[in-house]
Amino acid sequence: MAAAAIEKLPQLKSATDGLKEMSDNERSGFINLVSRYLSGEAQHIEWSKIQTPTDEIVVPYDKMANVSEDASETKYLLDKLVVLKLNGGLGTTMGCTGPKSVIEVRDGLTFLDLIVIQIENLNNKYGCKVPLVLMNSFNTHDDTQKIVEKYTNSNVDIHTFNQSKYPRVVADEFVPWPSKGKTDKDGWYPPGHGDVFPSLMNSGKLDAFISQGKEYVFVANSDNLGAVVDLKILKHLIQNKNEYCMEVTPKTLADVKGGTLISYEGKVQLLEIAQVPDEHVNEFKSIEKFKIFNTNNLWVNLKAIKKLVEADALKMEIIPNPKEVDGVKVLQLETAAGAAIRFFENAIGVNVPRSRFLPVKATSDLLLVQSDLYTLVDGFVTRNKARTNPTNPAIELGPEFKKVASFLGRFKSIPSIVELDSLKVSGDVWFGSGVVLKGKVSVKANSGTKLEIPDNAVIKAKDINGPEDL
Repeated sequence: MAAAAIEKLPQLKSATDGLKEMSDNERSGFINLVSRYLSGEAQHIEWSKIQTPTDEIVVPYDKMANVSEDASETKYLLDKLVVLKLNGGLGTTMGCTGPKSVIEVRDGLTFLDLIVIQIENLNNKYGCKVPLVLMNSFNTHDDTQKIVEKYTNSNVDIHTFNQSKYPRVVADEFVPWPSKGKTDKDGWYPPGHGDVFPSLMNSGKLDAFISQGKEYVFVANSDNLGAVVDLKILKHLIQNKNEYCMEVTPKTLADVKGGTLISYEGKVQLLEIAQVPDEHVNEFKSIEKFKIFNTNNLWVNLKAIKKLVEADALKMEIIPNPKEVDGVKVLQLETAAGAAIRFFENAIGVNVPRSRFLPVKATSDLLLVQSDLYTLVDGFVTRNKARTNPTNPAIELGPEFKKVASFLGRFKSIPSIVELDSLKVSGDVWFGSGVVLKGKVSVKANSGTKLEIPDNAVIKAKDINGPEDL
């Protein structure tokens, strides 16, 4: 990067020193990140050196040993585990205020309710004490603290800590925005989930868990309903002393932008689309060469995290995220937890069934999990065996359905979609109760007209553009 940019560092540093809202750890972490970014230490990938990982590096899930029926083995494994959910996201894309984890997913239960029920069932069944840890951001902290109170009588110890709070940088002047008077929340940002490792350590939680004899943390997004505790993976890691494990799953055309695992110079590492040279982007997106993608379900050894954070060795690839807020161009620098894989000893991937990746990013995902395609048992969302197609239907809902409230308002009840291949809805469409959708269905209301699908309608492989098509 140009020398001019490097010269801006002292000015940025002194402005940051004046920001009282930051802790010393946050200050040094922020300056460290910015100076790495300015020095242009972007890791260059030589395309010709990329190799497809072997089964030793990305272990097929079926080849892992099963856990014995003996409850004492299960208790032994669970006593070494901490479950950590990334809870920094807001439900704004789905029109909700507050943490995304409190959106109701099914039967009146939120993401967080389901997570607590799952862990509580494990603790009750095996007499263990698996703790739940929530990594909040300054955006979700206050709300989460209030919500967590409702679980005080559950058999789960719930811990929370905040990830770092970094100032957005005004792009053209390269100064922290809060030092220019932007003191509200918009002046700050959480620097991505790669921050989970230093923040867990800085919170004091990491040392506390190590002293209790915990060995592994299972990290996952709070909106991934498939990210449940898996004893088979935990057993494998403990037996093989793997410091880090990333769950990957076979790519479908919907996942072509997801990061993938590669072998590179003898080590396993994550390859993200942002690192791919332009001329190879199509190759990266093909599902022939890169068959798997990162689910962001990660299993990491606690002592290894401590060692690497203390040595300041976790130098993950920096993701520059330029934004425009209130008409000002700002820059936020982020890192991703999956990119840390190359710093851990004996790191592996495990190629898991698609059922372990069920994220709810939009109302189209909510439609899937609220439908008869899934059932809810003991907090676990399981797929209906009546569906023979291994992939889920592709669902595209128009902007009228984007917000949760309007999505729920437009369905008297969620349609049956066990035999659906794809659904595309656009315009002012309303669904009655007991509707059944099969095959490829498209429903389009013409501009200015309201289209109502009547109660108990069965629509099979049809394009509907008006009442006459019903």
